[in-house]
Amino acid sequence: MKLLVCIKQVMESGSEIIIDDSRHGLTYSNVTRFEINKYDEYAIEEAILIKEKFGNVHIDAITVGPSRSGDALRRALGIGADEAIHILDETKGYRPPITTASWIAEVAKDRNYDLILTGIMSDDEMNGQTGPMIAQILNRPCAGTIIKEEISSDGKTITIEREIEGGAKDVFQIDLPCVLAVQTGINSPRYPSLSKVMRAKKKTFDLILAESLKKPGQQPKLHALGFPQKMSHGIVLEGSPQEKAVQLLDILVSKSLA
Repeated sequence: MKLLVCIKQVMESGSEIIIDDSRHGLTYSNVTRFEINKYDEYAIEEAILIKEKFGNVHIDAITVGPSRSGDALRRALGIGADEAIHILDETKGYRPPITTASWIAEVAKDRNYDLILTGIMSDDEMNGQTGPMIAQILNRPCAGTIIKEEISSDGKTITIEREIEGGAKDVFQIDLPCVLAVQTGINSPRYPSLSKVMRAKKKTFDLILAESLKKPGQQPKLHALGFPQKMSHGIVLEGSPQEKAVQLLDILVSKSLA
């Protein structure tokens, strides 16, 4: 069985977001640390759990991004992936999800993956589109917000459980090969082991230049990035606790909340 896990390198949580002068992308000059998108860590862990259960499973990790994205691939190898594929894209600015999905699908189409796993979305852009787009391009079944999966003993189908609105859950049985976008909570991602980290340092990637891959004919165009405007301001109550309590009650009464 062959699995492909799609990962993305993002700026470390808590990093300041700065829009570049063109307003078409972010500037990373102030960012000192990057990490694997947290949702993708659950996808890596799920692939490893499948390998531990079935044994004869090969896991590839793939990413699209600049040279620094290789650090994310090395971490994926340190966690337990077998091989890494780096689609090197040094262009700056906005890259539509359809472009990322098209490149990954082009690489994956002839490699006979039984299951492609992605995180439900990325921490930075939060589009949640790459996984479903890969499935559409490859003409494979797809399901998102996966919180549980179980591959049949014959390796032909997978039973999945997914979250839906209102706290309810859906259960489906899907034919393999397919694409799944996993949700947080499906497992508990492990830390890289020292032995695998040392192995990952010596590992070479399957490097593919983005220029050698086809871009989709129609792509969305980014008009501009900007921060949302503050629409309202908080109210600071002054005075003693008793006076503040009276002021708060007046506000609640004026809004018909008391």
